[in-house]
Amino acid sequence: MSTTGPDWGEEAPERFYVITRGHTQPVGRPELDLVTLIVARADPAPSMPPEHAAILHLCGSPLSVAEVSAYLRLPVSAVTLLLADLVAEERVEARDCVPAALLPDRALLEAVMHGLQRL
Repeated sequence: MSTTGPDWGEEAPERFYVITRGHTQPVGRPELDLVTLIVARADPAPSMPPEHAAILHLCGSPLSVAEVSAYLRLPVSAVTLLLADLVAEERVEARDCVPAALLPDRALLEAVMHGLQRL
């Protein structure tokens, strides 16, 4: 494994244009970030682009967007576009890695604050 990172070469912009089918913005769900977990919901179809098929093979168990990007040796921006296509086609499911923390009840916070003020 190379420690210098992938060498995309001079043809990289054209390659990424072909891989992403010319998309520059996600078609479906734009809120994918590096820690969003991706899980395959379908098997690859024979007519599917190889990058989409590779994502479905990789994501049999949950992987983050960053991990998918590293395994495919593609930039996160290109992988995000590919994943948005697969989410829109319902071939993968995107899950938030960590659920948002629930805020405590306002009345509880006020009771704690008043109790501390009495000390």
